[in-house]
Amino acid sequence: MRTIRIPAATVAAATTLALVLTACSGGGDTPEPEEGGGAVTIDAEHSVGAMEDFEVGTTFKATEPVDFSLMYRDHPNYPVKEDWSIFENLEANQNVTFTRTDVPLADWDNKKALLIGAGDASDLIPVTYPGQEVQFVSGGAILPVSDYLEYMPNFTDKVEKWGLGEELDAKRQADGKYYLLPGLREIPDVQYSVVVNDDLFQKAGITEEPETWDEFAEQLAAVKAANPELSYAMTDRWTDTQPLGAMLQYIAPNYGTEGGWGYSNTWFDEESGEFQLTGTTDAYKDMITYVAGLTSDGLLDPEITQNDDQAIQKFVNGEAAAISGNTQEITAYRSKLAEAGKDVTLRMIVLPDGPFGGMLAGSRLSSGLMISSEAAEKPYFKALLQFVDWLYYSDEGIEFAQWGVEGETYTNEGGTRTLPADIGWNALNPDAPKKLNADFGYSNGVFLLANGSSKELLQSVMTDETKAWTDAVLERKEMLPVKPAASLDELELEQTSLLDTQVKDAVMAATAGFVTGQRPLSEWDAYVSEIDGLGGTQLIDTYNAALTRSAG
Repeated sequence: MRTIRIPAATVAAATTLALVLTACSGGGDTPEPEEGGGAVTIDAEHSVGAMEDFEVGTTFKATEPVDFSLMYRDHPNYPVKEDWSIFENLEANQNVTFTRTDVPLADWDNKKALLIGAGDASDLIPVTYPGQEVQFVSGGAILPVSDYLEYMPNFTDKVEKWGLGEELDAKRQADGKYYLLPGLREIPDVQYSVVVNDDLFQKAGITEEPETWDEFAEQLAAVKAANPELSYAMTDRWTDTQPLGAMLQYIAPNYGTEGGWGYSNTWFDEESGEFQLTGTTDAYKDMITYVAGLTSDGLLDPEITQNDDQAIQKFVNGEAAAISGNTQEITAYRSKLAEAGKDVTLRMIVLPDGPFGGMLAGSRLSSGLMISSEAAEKPYFKALLQFVDWLYYSDEGIEFAQWGVEGETYTNEGGTRTLPADIGWNALNPDAPKKLNADFGYSNGVFLLANGSSKELLQSVMTDETKAWTDAVLERKEMLPVKPAASLDELELEQTSLLDTQVKDAVMAATAGFVTGQRPLSEWDAYVSEIDGLGGTQLIDTYNAALTRSAG
């Protein structure tokens, strides 16, 4: 297996050039959108290694050895190893090997853009989130995968069974096609919330979950009053690259907006049937006013540029009684508290409701993969599509990618999968000497798009605590409606790319100022004028024009 290793140093200028070339290349008029895209037949010349009877339930095995090129995101928590079980089993059982281009996680997005823009893309380009593919479409480097769905029976079966067609259609570009195979989830992805030191909460007499975010603020005030040694009732992490990235993301849907990591400039207003600039809506103002109130009342730590280690240390030291977390990080918090010799009870609150009700961000599409357009010229192209469909979308493939091989990395008794005592993953056997991802290559985002996809498989790797929390959130919450597609043409993409970035940067900077009190909320109208002056109105007008064109 030949491997190319890309160094971690970022060539910023080259990456920027690659993005510009990708966005501006191509010529001619933009074709009218086609419903469902086209359908392309793969001939025998490009079917080497493909199975003749591949369908839902079929185990893929190439009819002769095939080697696919793979752009591999190398994660520092589980650095790639040549002798991983996943590679050995895919070669033995699927007749598939990879020629990898290994790219360190820290440089992943930049190097990915550089390689694609330079025409050096691998056949398979995983760990790509919905929307990230748009910059590469006009350059012709990425395959319009919607043209080839007849060769992907597992993908189409899950889209139909789980009712994901509307969400997928929203990812179509101006030509009516989509260029990303996203991870598909049967249930929404719920991971993030507030982790609390339950001992301190109970000391304040708090034993019930907060029904609303306002009630949570009242709980924080009570905890602070009952525990005067606290510096703040809550400190927060995931703040050094984007202000309150996780916190605003999980609060925002309950206010009828988007925030934090989930922020985009385009909020679709169901009542008017048009896009609005998210960061200047009344709903966004209401959310920011709520969080700014936590800060001004001394409940939320105003140090929202601190790094994760600083925030976690405050929580572990007992300087704060709450911190953002998720279903994985709560295990890490417990480990750090144990290392510090502290016996503390932690729990993650069920996400409260807000003025907009109990809502979750409306998508069940997750990190997916792109396929290089040059792969369509390879003799193994049809086999490549069948392999992708099996590994990422079949029940058998995603179970293999998640758990590995029965008898080697797990056992299955009566439908309950169990890791051996010496193998751990996340909260499952956390102290085991071997890890399912680091030592075997499974449970690896490169080969597993939605961390399991089906509800049963997603919950198979959860602790009982996490399952109960997930079920409670899903029972309480509804999904926001899916944004309609507003497919920008090539010229519009070029015009809006810089506008979108500068407007978002300005919104994030103002958000940080408002939340910390460095900028008073009395300046909101002036802030809205600033955003308009940076092109906010022009940006939204362009999206609404594209929306009208798409609807027509």
